[in-house]
Amino acid sequence: MKTLCGGLLLWALSMLPAMADCDWPEWQRFKQDYISEDGRVIDPAGGQRITTSEGQSYGLFFALVNNDKETFDRLLQWTELQLSRGDLTGFLPAWLWGERPDGSWGVLDENSASDSDLWIAYTLLEAGRLWDNHSYEAVGTMLLRRVAREEVARLPGLGPIALPGAHGFAAEGRWTLNPSYLPPQLLARFEPMLGPWKEMRALLPRFLSESAPKGFAPDWIDWSGTTGWQVSEGKGPLGGYDAIRVYLWIGMLSDEDPAKAALLQHYAPMRTLLAEGKVPEKVDAQTGQVSSWGGRGFAAALLPLMQGQPGLETLREQVRQQGMDADAYFGSVLTLFGSGWDQGRYRFAADGTLVPNWSATCQDAH
Repeated sequence: MKTLCGGLLLWALSMLPAMADCDWPEWQRFKQDYISEDGRVIDPAGGQRITTSEGQSYGLFFALVNNDKETFDRLLQWTELQLSRGDLTGFLPAWLWGERPDGSWGVLDENSASDSDLWIAYTLLEAGRLWDNHSYEAVGTMLLRRVAREEVARLPGLGPIALPGAHGFAAEGRWTLNPSYLPPQLLARFEPMLGPWKEMRALLPRFLSESAPKGFAPDWIDWSGTTGWQVSEGKGPLGGYDAIRVYLWIGMLSDEDPAKAALLQHYAPMRTLLAEGKVPEKVDAQTGQVSSWGGRGFAAALLPLMQGQPGLETLREQVRQQGMDADAYFGSVLTLFGSGWDQGRYRFAADGTLVPNWSATCQDAH
């Protein structure tokens, strides 16, 4: 790798556990089960075989982590052509693609999803840096500027925040937000760039703490310009398949991130349950009441949060025993994130940059 060399390379590798194998079996399985030959990440749930911008963004990130340039390019080309009208710099990706009622295939919903857009921009910026590709960096920069223009709102009493999408999340004096849509690592990476990112990063710890009064993240939360945080209208206080990513992002923060210690302390109730060998799936964020328990994907997503804590080995064993399912796209994504990080395949530096665990042998393999 061209930008991590000398003393910086030694520092980067010191952040990682023992060197993971070059081959990443979970990534190879994910490609086999979910990525088509033309670069589409397919979610088979319900037999509809849809594709989301979320799936494309995660596929791009995992391809970069594995130094898989060929898969990266296929995913990027499909995303730009099918979701962004052939121009990622001119159009935010549509969030949903699949089979239409008339049997044709294409975009089903033109609205965007800001978390996916931020992950795509981030991954392009980091692919440009790590692979010395100025084109990737340029597209990532322009996409990030478009996100700032079309998906970021300045909320009274709070500040600039990325809405979940370009349309449909703002009403009269009230906005619906999703805490999992703003990974702190990404905002750290964007902070020195033009736009609202420095302010947004500064307010994020407040957002993540105040929206989770009992130490359990909600899937959705509303902000009122007059009364502050409110249970989301129409979505309720549940924390489940979105909220699981909040714990994942916090756990993967660099130990040098100034917000990490306080966030870990705030979310200690989740760690307490995990130390007891329980993996919550759905939690009422207002009361802390657990209504169901999670499986392998959730357990894997919580591995970073439990580093150095009682219960870590129990979580690892649960992940090992249950294996990966060929029809569980989201659980497989969580496994790649959480287990990949736990295996030392990548880290995030304090400035948000990606530190992949590449060796010369791994590079030669791709």
